[in-house]
Amino acid sequence: MDFGIIGTGMICEFHYRAISDIPGCRVVACMDSVPERARVFGEGHGCAWYGALGEFLVHPGLDIVTICTPSGTHLDAALAAARAGKHLIVEKPIEVTLPRIDGIIEACEENGVSLAGVFMSRYHGAARALKGALDGGRFGRLTLGSAYIKWWRSQEYYDKGGWRGTRQFDGGGALMNQGIHAIDLLQWFMGPVESVRSYAALLGHERIEVEDTAVAALRFRNGALGVIEGSTAVYPGFSKRLEICGVGGSAVLEEECLKGWNFAEELPQDADIRGEFGAAAGSGASSDPGAIGYYGHRAQFAEIVGALASGKKPAVDGREARKAVEIILAVYESAETGREVRLPL
Repeated sequence: MDFGIIGTGMICEFHYRAISDIPGCRVVACMDSVPERARVFGEGHGCAWYGALGEFLVHPGLDIVTICTPSGTHLDAALAAARAGKHLIVEKPIEVTLPRIDGIIEACEENGVSLAGVFMSRYHGAARALKGALDGGRFGRLTLGSAYIKWWRSQEYYDKGGWRGTRQFDGGGALMNQGIHAIDLLQWFMGPVESVRSYAALLGHERIEVEDTAVAALRFRNGALGVIEGSTAVYPGFSKRLEICGVGGSAVLEEECLKGWNFAEELPQDADIRGEFGAAAGSGASSDPGAIGYYGHRAQFAEIVGALASGKKPAVDGREARKAVEIILAVYESAETGREVRLPL
């Protein structure tokens, strides 16, 4: 399949490497609203480049478009691509408000194209092993589910990006931009969130419109409780960590490693799982947004390509990608109003 990339910032390099590593897939075109950036990327990666969206979308043979622009600009590019009959893969968050997300979903459905949101953390082996154990009932009744994203971003990071830290283009701060992958995993593991109570603050940075620190208490629909702690004001930054607990077992996922894997009823495969996924965790993107591998993207993109080939929906379609954004927006609303917020919004 032939791919095109909209937006040639940092994350597009991960998309390019992931796509190029999938048999039968290649990047044939890129587009950026700053033509010089598109030219540099296109010439450096051997693909056509465009400074105008309309010209990009009529590139011959273009099957799938990935969107890597600032979060709050996804809608316009997605609508144009859907109307041009292109399947869509949209970086997280899929958009920054629920009406904008719903607009993308509706446009894709109306035009008969597939839509996927990027949540590559679901595709790492340790996360999938944990999900398998949950689906198999090994945790028993779930009691607690917590996500900790205590990261570091310098003031320069916000000042340099221009759009970073703005409500319009970033949609939020430490939760919407950095914490969203952990929040997506949390709800994927624990199930739907019923209500939240939260606080949010700007504590470690200047000249940004959004939070760099937030905490929330959650009640899940299954009765379990949970916590989210997210920050970009924690030096030097620590590994992303999720703790999933039940009456029959508990697991701790730190980045892509299982730091805890304990069950009341031990199974023979547990030793293998600990051996395969229990290695020391790196710090991931805790202090450097570029310090991630592309293999999660590759695994997710390969699943999307396979789904398209078989006429199925991607596992993380538009409605699935919407869930983490809804939780984050509920956290923001609770922090602003001082009240418990119930979902759905």
